[in-house]
Amino acid sequence: MYLNKAIVIGNLTRDPELRALPSGIKVCSFSLATNRVWKDKNGAKQESADYHNVVVFGRQAETVAQYMKKGNSMLVEGRMQTRSWDDKDGSKKYRTEIIADRTQFGPKGNAGSSGGTQTAPGMTSGPKGEEAEADMIEYPEEDINPEDIPF
Repeated sequence: MYLNKAIVIGNLTRDPELRALPSGIKVCSFSLATNRVWKDKNGAKQESADYHNVVVFGRQAETVAQYMKKGNSMLVEGRMQTRSWDDKDGSKKYRTEIIADRTQFGPKGNAGSSGGTQTAPGMTSGPKGEEAEADMIEYPEEDINPEDIPF
């Protein structure tokens, strides 16, 4: 059995670029930065960053391009793929990318330098900049008895 799965949580290093294939399918590409923190032998804190190229297709590509900007946090789940091509000089070039199957926007606390409040679909801006869901879910008042759960 083989498995090609990548799950990355990081911040966008640039604004997403939206393009279209000749067939009309939308393609969005962007880069995510992840960091790793550890202590060395002397107990000093060390940190390193890695950069991941990400490609998203279809409706999800349009959504990412519309709502995400440089600095936003995002989770990407997909598969790794390496492409190769010959450049103008005839030398072989390679690029490893994550082809995203699923993307999830991160918290909006570090929403870049847009200055204004950003509102995602299904959310409305309330008083004092607070956000509330457009359709609130009403939970039952009574306590749930664990013995009533069928499993």
